[in-house]
Amino acid sequence: MAAEVLAQAGVAVHLFDAMPSVGRKFLLAGKGGLNLTHSEPHEPFASRYAARQPQIEPLLRTFGGPEVRAWAQGLGVETFVGTSGRVFPSDMKAAPLLRAWLHRLRGQGVQLHMRHRWLGWADGVKASEEGPHTLRFATPAGEAVVTARAVVLALGGGSWARLGSDGAWVPLLAERGVAVAPLRPSNCGFDVAGMHAPAGETRRAFLQELLGRTPAVPVGWTPHFVERFAGQPFKSVALGFTSSTGQHFQRRGEFVATATGVEGSLVYAVSSLLRDEIEAHGHATFHLDLLPDHAPERVLQEVRHPRGSRSLSSHLKSRLGLDGIKAGVLFEHLGKDGMNNPVALAQAIKALPITVVAARPIDEAISTAGGVTFEALDAHLMAQAAPGVFCAGEMLDWEAPTGGYLLTACLASGVQAGQGVLAFLGRSA
Repeated sequence: MAAEVLAQAGVAVHLFDAMPSVGRKFLLAGKGGLNLTHSEPHEPFASRYAARQPQIEPLLRTFGGPEVRAWAQGLGVETFVGTSGRVFPSDMKAAPLLRAWLHRLRGQGVQLHMRHRWLGWADGVKASEEGPHTLRFATPAGEAVVTARAVVLALGGGSWARLGSDGAWVPLLAERGVAVAPLRPSNCGFDVAGMHAPAGETRRAFLQELLGRTPAVPVGWTPHFVERFAGQPFKSVALGFTSSTGQHFQRRGEFVATATGVEGSLVYAVSSLLRDEIEAHGHATFHLDLLPDHAPERVLQEVRHPRGSRSLSSHLKSRLGLDGIKAGVLFEHLGKDGMNNPVALAQAIKALPITVVAARPIDEAISTAGGVTFEALDAHLMAQAAPGVFCAGEMLDWEAPTGGYLLTACLASGVQAGQGVLAFLGRSA
């Protein structure tokens, strides 16, 4: 996107990519249907960036959801709004959009250089000096050196390293005097504490022991649950979480049980709060309403209803429609005795506590938090410690939920960086 802004203004642009082809993470984002942006109004859209809203909102005013849709249309790709408000290409695919975009960039004179992995600077220019930047690249033919009047870095975060965003740039910028916040997983899954852990005071003691991670403490689902339910979704549930700092989350949706814990859209939506709570206290407990359309009183009434000769599982399925993974997770938490306690069972159906103890590794995350701090940049996204060096995309210190917000902010920051380069070149001409 930065290249497009510059090329349209007549600037000679060379785009270097470490991978054999351009836009590999862009293509991955479109694997299940490319979610380009979101259709909601500007104010709620901007609020999705939480603590970084003041920095991201100005970028969205220049290039937000409507501009993304117009840009795609200019490339011959029509879009539509899904039932959730998310915006997709009419064919749901990323490849046709990327092909059209690259065709237009090449027509504008942008030169693409594949298999060029950036190794840092070779010029030894002091951070306070302005001047051409001499960049080192590892290529199949050996090391190459390139000189540029201005540089836009869009190196990604630290997730999905096999697609190029491996975070190897962090020490290179830190050595240049550019402040970088540690990269952390965002929109990620979590490992759960043993659901068969006891309740009440005994559970609190269990969690205290868990912080020491002694081998005796059970972590993760039981083997029986994993064998039967790993990979299956919890559908039509509500997830509630209140952090120790008072931040509250409540939303309906679905997520998936994994071999070690939980992942999926509903978990991703609350992942930043869970991650921060784990970092502060070693664990986080959210509550799951397995029947959000049923009042607690009705659930208790149905659980207490005489079941005659029917098994408990048949009774729950008949009276409440509870079976499969929902019934399985209740037994995982309550055990046989708890399942036969109507009050405990009804309470668990409406507010099942699930404790998570670790975010999944950063390379498994959809995106990352952390990166080049906005305080280290000027309003044009130029590094104050390295004049002529601009940063854009996920390598900046911001995060957002899935739903089109990630891609939109990346595109918007590319536009801002491109415009910043134009201003810089005009100043230094």
